[in-house]
Amino acid sequence: MSQKIITLCYRKIIDDSNSSHWDKFVHEDSFLEFKMQSQFYNQDGKYSSFAELLMHVPGADKLHFLVSAAITGYLRQLNGIIPDILDNLGRRFLTFENFKFEIINSDFTDIEKHKVAINFFSKPLVWHESIDNHLLVSQFTEAETEETFTNLFQIQPFVSIHSIKTIS
Repeated sequence: MSQKIITLCYRKIIDDSNSSHWDKFVHEDSFLEFKMQSQFYNQDGKYSSFAELLMHVPGADKLHFLVSAAITGYLRQLNGIIPDILDNLGRRFLTFENFKFEIINSDFTDIEKHKVAINFFSKPLVWHESIDNHLLVSQFTEAETEETFTNLFQIQPFVSIHSIKTIS
């Protein structure tokens, strides 16, 4: 019997409006790191925003990677569990190994304009079926077992199927 193996992507957007402590720390520390790292690309002080740097300064797109260093400690605090996504029993169940940090918008002079995204990529899951707007999934393992433990969760905004593979 063939199985569909999927990887999910959850795009967590963090800006000044987020209320959780974890989100606020990520927001503040990424802003401070952005201000520090961007000095190299804005030595004359001509530009005031991330968008202007991207438009006018070659290599400024490296700031996504450079600023991500400021948040890796916060990601370790998650212990490999994707935040905010709960199954129908109210438990966090999605695990991740990979992420991609992205600066959406920022202004050197105004932290309220600083907006970032963390794209979390789940570990492989077996997609058993779709029930209305829910997915029934289980952790993918190579070992065959008599019983498979599943999670049923509602598809929500900023969650998508990143990749799919059918195996026999």
